[in-house]
Amino acid sequence: MKLPTKFDNLLDLARLPWFEDRAGRLVLADTSMGPAVDVHTHLALSYATGRVDLGKEYPRTEHYFPDERAIDLDPYINQNFTPEDLKALEYDLTLMSVTARGMRRTHTVPNLRRQMQELGISQSVLLPIDFPVLSHNAERWLDATRGQDDFICLGSVHPYTWNMERRLDMLVRRGARGIKVHPAVQMVGPDNPRALRLYAMCGARKLPVLFHCGPVGIEPAAGRRRSQVARYEKALAENPDTIFILGHSGALQMPEALAFSLKYRNVYLECSSQGLPNVRRLVNEAPPDRLLFGTDWPFYHQAVGLAKVFLATDGKDAVRQALLNGNARRLFGLKD
Repeated sequence: MKLPTKFDNLLDLARLPWFEDRAGRLVLADTSMGPAVDVHTHLALSYATGRVDLGKEYPRTEHYFPDERAIDLDPYINQNFTPEDLKALEYDLTLMSVTARGMRRTHTVPNLRRQMQELGISQSVLLPIDFPVLSHNAERWLDATRGQDDFICLGSVHPYTWNMERRLDMLVRRGARGIKVHPAVQMVGPDNPRALRLYAMCGARKLPVLFHCGPVGIEPAAGRRRSQVARYEKALAENPDTIFILGHSGALQMPEALAFSLKYRNVYLECSSQGLPNVRRLVNEAPPDRLLFGTDWPFYHQAVGLAKVFLATDGKDAVRQALLNGNARRLFGLKD
């Protein structure tokens, strides 16, 4: 029987055999499909005076892609946004980021944990994004999740931070398990000489670097230029001892990222936001021991990413287990 790939809203995903609508919440009904490790999540990003209470629980998470919107699993996920949704997202990530208000106030540790528990996700990797000044997201997230085994928090070191090495070592002492680099947001190309120095420092400390990789079509032009997948190759080639995770698997330039994973053994592909046909191609063509599951929560409900992986790995149980769980556990040294 052919399963659907278009849905009226989030709860309509319950038409797939793995999910149920339980009192208005979408949950994983088939527990044999888990557990999963989500290697691409965020909490509320705060800048300047913005200070969301990361420990507060809200009855409903306000995802940037609203739960009531129709979902088509086939295109790159942001093509499901309406123009109004994109305006609300931009407002929340920019003007509201210096406040504790907006949708972002619900992007907290308890809200993410509740969704993980509903969907059989045992651990989530948190990806902070910081600038040289006026932000301390990495420190705040590390403090908010200290001693909690269901969260693995990376650090963020902007390549133009004064004394990068000192900041990197400080974050490692506080528990950071890798570094997140976002060329489009941080406005530093992945081939920038200072960024290349940072990757070498990470390799020396056995810290993986998780890139936002590839243009997504809704970012400013300057960010799009810095995210072209071809610009990442210098980092991959010159740092063979550094593990690189290409977030979004190259986004709208997925074939180029796939080619890098076949050329360089230090490259992993993380499949958040990719459309179902591209997830199927990754499952069939990418190195199966270097594929990772991610969702980009709180931009999207985690069930959307799970649905694509479940569909793409039908009949491929070993690849499914590696993608959802095994590869991430090995990479980050996680306990069962």
